[in-house]
Amino acid sequence: MSYEPPTPPANLPTEIVNTLNDASSEQLRDVATYADALAEHKEREARLEESADQDEVEERPDNLPDDVPTKATITVKEINDNRYYYWQWREGDQIKSQYKGPVNSGNTE
Repeated sequence: MSYEPPTPPANLPTEIVNTLNDASSEQLRDVATYADALAEHKEREARLEESADQDEVEERPDNLPDDVPTKATITVKEINDNRYYYWQWREGDQIKSQYKGPVNSGNTE
């Protein structure tokens, strides 16, 4: 590992770089965790919007619960170092979720 500080990405605004440079190592780790979760959330929202825009009506999968719409997708959430599958779909401006099961139990996508 280099003794020189890392070079920030060129597309990162200066005010964010300055704020990060002033943060403690613990705060930086919290920011990294939050940024990763936020990026995942935004990517998931974009996928849900994209799938909601499709006019095709898909056949209902056998393993889809009755109270989960056909347009639902499966996402993985990590809670206390455990990973779980959730059905997720959009209803208007809200994103709804329903628990499917733990990742390691054979509840595959």
